[in-house]
Amino acid sequence: MTTEARKCDLALAHALARIGLGINIAIHGLARIGIISTFAEDTVKMFARTFLPSPLVRATAYCIPPVESVIGLLLIAGLFLRPMLILGLLLMFQLMFGMGLLQQWQVVALQLFYVGFYALLLATSGWDYYSVDFWRKKPQAT
Repeated sequence: MTTEARKCDLALAHALARIGLGINIAIHGLARIGIISTFAEDTVKMFARTFLPSPLVRATAYCIPPVESVIGLLLIAGLFLRPMLILGLLLMFQLMFGMGLLQQWQVVALQLFYVGFYALLLATSGWDYYSVDFWRKKPQAT
């Protein structure tokens, strides 16, 4: 395999992994947008036995679906890639904290997988060639 073919494969692998994560995260958010009130109230009930104040839990629960939707859709497009990967990691930290308070260790383990996936994409962002970000940075021929 030539060096050029290897670079192309790395860029393609990065793009497909980014799009896969984007679809997953976007669907998480978009599925909850239509039932956001129910999602928020169920979340408040779930965290009732923790030290977190209900208003904070409710506000956070109302923010999660739109944030997931935006992160996912922008990852699919490859727009603002680095900030979206960082924001996705910060969201995962928040979700892991919450599930840890509930002692939902299997969920925390799954979320840790997401952290690794986000981190891998961030670490390999130099292979980002198939994205809106790369297209926008590419010098235009005049």
